Amino acid sequence: MLDSHFHLNDDTLYPIRQEVMERAFQCGVNLFLVVGWDVASSKKAVEIAHEFPHTYAAVGIHPENLEGVNEDSLKEIETLAHDPKVIAIGEVGLDYHWFHDPKKHENQKTWFKKQIDLANKLNLPLTIHGRDASEDLLKILSETTPKFGAVLHCYSGSPEMLERFAQLGLYFGFDGPITYKNAITPKESVIRCPLDRLLTETDSPYLSPTPYRGKTNEPAHIVEIQKQIAFLKGMPEDVVEKQVLNNFEKLFHVKQ
Repeated sequence: MLDSHFHLNDDTLYPIRQEVMERAFQCGVNLFLVVGWDVASSKKAVEIAHEFPHTYAAVGIHPENLEGVNEDSLKEIETLAHDPKVIAIGEVGLDYHWFHDPKKHENQKTWFKKQIDLANKLNLPLTIHGRDASEDLLKILSETTPKFGAVLHCYSGSPEMLERFAQLGLYFGFDGPITYKNAITPKESVIRCPLDRLLTETDSPYLSPTPYRGKTNEPAHIVEIQKQIAFLKGMPEDVVEKQVLNNFEKLFHVKQ
């Protein structure tokens, strides 16, 4: 099993990272992508990737963390991206949930496009954050194409939008919300998601799945995510596990 998006570099998990990773290994989770959200967290993601086996890093600047970002920040991300353990640019994208000022939306679009261009320059895929911004995401990704692929992490859009994004060749990461009893839309998105475009992730320490909801999330909980995907897809867990691994290897050019 694998966790294609989590934050072991977060202050909640970082001090206990050895324990967190050991629990994951014991549960059969043995492939990881630690994701940054600004320059400092991206540096830490790279350090962590070198600390543990079968662990990789994504480096990038999240749309919620653009205050004070400039071209020097982007150069630092580019420098980090040359590390052999870095397999993606991310977490990047658009978030209109917390930001309602049109000027901030435009600033997010600018830096999102810059980081798509950086990923294309470095022959890397992207891990994308999108919240309440599906139409603008679709427009940008249609016009500024990620040439080496991308995943919409923690997919929260509608099933109909998923099908439109899938036409662009995107992958989709699913997390704890697909296990929540009344989360009808996320469950339907899993059902409609092409099997060869699906990835498992925790986004830990956030979004713990049932039965851990309300507690700190961690990669070991991928077990519950994979189980729910298999249930929703109506197929054996080992089939889902094998396909998810194939998808990860194809998108991120990693051979397990």
